[in-house]
Amino acid sequence: MRTTDMPTIVSPTETIMCHKCGALNRAPSGRALSAGKCGKCSASLATPHPVDIDDAKLSRLQARDEGTFIIDVWAPWCGPCRMMAPAYDAAATSFVDRVRLFRLNSDENQASAASLGIRGVPTLIAYRGGRQVAHQSGAQTGPALNRWISSAISLA
Repeated sequence: MRTTDMPTIVSPTETIMCHKCGALNRAPSGRALSAGKCGKCSASLATPHPVDIDDAKLSRLQARDEGTFIIDVWAPWCGPCRMMAPAYDAAATSFVDRVRLFRLNSDENQASAASLGIRGVPTLIAYRGGRQVAHQSGAQTGPALNRWISSAISLA
């Protein structure tokens, strides 16, 4: 059989926005995020720690990113937000190869908080395949947070 007669196997890909420079990258679906690097700045596509985002980055994520990510909408004055922060940091490490975790300060990014329909903080919002798949208001800690993330990222 000639090589031109071989069937072509195309791996499904998804567009993932680099959290450092904002460049859009094509990455194989289902592959560990830590295995991918941004084509522009060479940063890892994984987020081993939650990444702070602003209105512009959120807008770009919502419009162009097809990967799996979670946004924690929080406020600096919020006690439950501060209580949940260490568990959210730990979850970023636990889920580093499967999901990216972001933080959006609702006080500094009021337009985004309003467009997301945030009525209270903290609020977690999960995206997969370019669409919102889960929404959870209220603080989640430890095992409850990990269960929510696992459930949210398994939704189609």
